[in-house]
Amino acid sequence: MIVRALTAEDWPGVERLYLAGIATGHATFESEPPTWEHFDAGKLPAQRHVAVDGDRVLGWVAASAVSDRCVYAGVVEHSVYVDPAVQGQGVGRRLLTALVESTEAAGIWTIQSGIFPENTASLALHRACGFREVGVRARVGRMTHGPMAGQWRDVVFVERRSPSVG
Repeated sequence: MIVRALTAEDWPGVERLYLAGIATGHATFESEPPTWEHFDAGKLPAQRHVAVDGDRVLGWVAASAVSDRCVYAGVVEHSVYVDPAVQGQGVGRRLLTALVESTEAAGIWTIQSGIFPENTASLALHRACGFREVGVRARVGRMTHGPMAGQWRDVVFVERRSPSVG
């Protein structure tokens, strides 16, 4: 497995994993993946990584700015998805490590995300990679699809503050 920059050529595999996450009902509020063009426009180019084995996408991570206000220039929100067939094999850890390295190189001091409390594997991964749980945003959104359709969902807010940037 190698971790490298995520490119347009990786999109079919990235989209496949995005769809797998959507199907669980515990990965995102989104009901369908974005187009490559929308994904590309919304994610920071240097903070997009993919884990591959040959031409098979095993996982991906990407970050976007939380705001265009200059005071938040060092804060990003991220998503990380791992192929269900390889979960628990270190793919997520490698991806988050790559994200941390790229954000710190770019002067970014905070990486944050919201994770459904039912996604215990993601919460454990983030804790293992230095993220802390800041709090729970109770009933922050209503699910429109999947096994949790119609239900209001809590989101655990996690962040990692760089010890060397900011």
